[in-house]
Amino acid sequence: MDQSSPDKVNLADKFAQFSDHWAPRLAARYNGNEIRLAKVEGEFHWHSHPGTDELFLVIEGELDMEFRDRTVALSPGEMIVVPRGTEHRPCARAGEVKLFVMDADGTPNTGDEATAFKPVEI
Repeated sequence: MDQSSPDKVNLADKFAQFSDHWAPRLAARYNGNEIRLAKVEGEFHWHSHPGTDELFLVIEGELDMEFRDRTVALSPGEMIVVPRGTEHRPCARAGEVKLFVMDADGTPNTGDEATAFKPVEI
């Protein structure tokens, strides 16, 4: 990504470039953050990010964000910020969900560098 010449990002075009689930793609960078796009289906595993908050915005589909004490249902156009250190588990039980996720640069999507999917730039 060329930071010297800004250009628009078309989310539909970016989502069309990949089909695998739980494997975020890097669509842009913003003030030390990575804008990641992900397609998800089924249940992810419980994890947390001790050093940073994490923002999820549902573009398409229905997402349940599970916490140890409750579940928050998200529809298209809704978002949630998971505070640093909070255990959570994203779940897409009703089919594929397309997500816009913002994390601090280099944040492992699994909460653990050893098991994380390294975001691929698109």
